[in-house]
Amino acid sequence: MEITATQVKELREKTGAGMMDCKKALVDTNGDFDAAEKLLKEKGLAAVAKRAERATSEGRIFVKQNGNKVAVVELVCETDFVANNAEFISCGEKIVETVFEKGYTKIEDELSATLLDFATRTRENMSLRKVQVIDVPQNAVAGIYVHSDNKTAGVTVIAGSTDAKVQEFAKDCCMHLAAFTPAYIKPEDVPASYIEEQKEIFKAQMENDEKLKGKPDSVRDGILQGKIKKHLAEVCFVDQMFVKDDKKSVSAKLDEIAKEVGATLTFGDVFLFVLGK
Repeated sequence: MEITATQVKELREKTGAGMMDCKKALVDTNGDFDAAEKLLKEKGLAAVAKRAERATSEGRIFVKQNGNKVAVVELVCETDFVANNAEFISCGEKIVETVFEKGYTKIEDELSATLLDFATRTRENMSLRKVQVIDVPQNAVAGIYVHSDNKTAGVTVIAGSTDAKVQEFAKDCCMHLAAFTPAYIKPEDVPASYIEEQKEIFKAQMENDEKLKGKPDSVRDGILQGKIKKHLAEVCFVDQMFVKDDKKSVSAKLDEIAKEVGATLTFGDVFLFVLGK
């Protein structure tokens, strides 16, 4: 049977497949539109499966708060062209909304399926890599921030007050996380093995320091402890110099805000999200 240009155009608009692929699918199915659509989807799925091992170093992080919950969703794909595609972005936003609607707290088949149609049409390897939901307790606020590249995001919960100043500080803390990307939140989070490794590095450096030759062990131990303390202040969020006031640490700034609002403030959940990590 004859396949018209109108049929090809309609199938292309419905599936997003190329004109020649649409025409061939209609020819192979004797003009059966539904069968042709199914055939194209099957071919698209096969193409996606073939690309399953290809690197997905691009994508986006989505963060949204709804009431006392914050949802974080990470989608990954192969190219920045797809990451910036309006439909890819729409998929991420739809997944976030579904997380809230259904109360999901992890990756579910329904959420992953949201990407499937777009993936079959673009034939690019993409997936839902992360779904995380953060609870915000009563008398607490959550700051959220997604960097302009959409590959880095932060969520900071501060308990003790819902004052606007606390809310603003919580968001600023998220911006701090994105800017300084601390390896740890507080010193207590640092593994003992990491500290021992740093000690060995500093000891080796001190062995080559002419100024320390002949110094007693007590002096060298004091210098070593000072180096460790300084290093931890560089890699731990609460001890870093605050992004908007480099004269105060993040924890000192928290205490300052607490005095301003007349409340006892503490950090709750603090998360830094980086695409692919």
